[in-house]
Amino acid sequence: MIHLLDDIPLDFMALDRGALGKLAPYVKKAGYKRPLIAADRNTYEAAGRTVEAELGRAGCAASLCLLQPGSTGDCIADEKGLVELLLAVTPGKTDCLLAVGSGTIHDIVRFASSKTGIPFLSVPTAPSVDGFTSKGAPLIIRGVKQTVSAAAPKALFADLDVLTRAPQELVAAGFGDMLGKFTSLFDWKFSSLTGGESYDDKAARITEEALQACVAHAAEIGRRTELGIRVLMSALIESGAAMLLFGQSHPASGAEHHLSHYWEMAYLERGRKALLHGAKVGVACAEISQLYHDAVDRAQYPVREPEQLLRHGAQVREWLAAVPAAPEIRRLLELAGGPSTRAELGVDDELFADSLREAHKLRDRRTLLRALNEA
Repeated sequence: MIHLLDDIPLDFMALDRGALGKLAPYVKKAGYKRPLIAADRNTYEAAGRTVEAELGRAGCAASLCLLQPGSTGDCIADEKGLVELLLAVTPGKTDCLLAVGSGTIHDIVRFASSKTGIPFLSVPTAPSVDGFTSKGAPLIIRGVKQTVSAAAPKALFADLDVLTRAPQELVAAGFGDMLGKFTSLFDWKFSSLTGGESYDDKAARITEEALQACVAHAAEIGRRTELGIRVLMSALIESGAAMLLFGQSHPASGAEHHLSHYWEMAYLERGRKALLHGAKVGVACAEISQLYHDAVDRAQYPVREPEQLLRHGAQVREWLAAVPAAPEIRRLLELAGGPSTRAELGVDDELFADSLREAHKLRDRRTLLRALNEA
């Protein structure tokens, strides 16, 4: 896998054992002299300390921004996190940003990169999300989840020695993020057919192949073997690359992500500890699959059939047949060692019902969830 380097604007990409050892030579060759490392206390220990030492030995005057957790114990890509990193940038001197971590740290860094014009490099510490190579930064602004256009990394250094040591819950979250492509790819085709939204066969094919590779290696991913982690990380990189090629998140984000975002906002409002993004997406994918399969069987879904289903029912049913039923999605999530039900996440019936009614409003996408609500 990782056959996309020629198609995406990355100067360099490494996914292998010892990939961290290639970072300092790249930084030196690129002429960066004062890089700023962004990490939290966990990712600093996982890879940041090594990166800092390697850069020092290469003669770089590296500085460190250790992002602090909020009241719930998590680092959040919100106003506080964004300002914290921006204040650590020395204008006219900081010439490179290093995102050492997983999704949240990358979102903070890519936003700072876009606003300052300072390039950034990606150093994933866990195969937990598919946004490492994308331009979209999902941020919490005034308590509302919104995705803003930001910057893609110049290079990526994914070290299997680091990734295979990542906690199982983070590995399972990355797998859940990939399983979400079952419903996101369906929603993308549905929105193109019924709402005239742009569609790209190449980006869809890249995402589909990455998804199927993860499904085929679910057991290895669950056991965190080197092969399983390599396949998962490759898939996450390629999913992000598909978004980068298309220019938007449609290949990888549909109704399952909208539910996930809604749950995240509710947890923040209630002051509860955040759930891992991919864990939410995987469970939401199972719930959306159940909803969609019920929707094409009107006896099981007690609302007026959407006009889009009346007009395009045969095509929609053909596409939906490729989406596994909820029990199969839950089985795969369990195989990867992650949560598979709302109960395991702590998403109660009231929050779930609210999200089914309201989450489609978070994005202007013509998903089947939106069609069902508008019906």
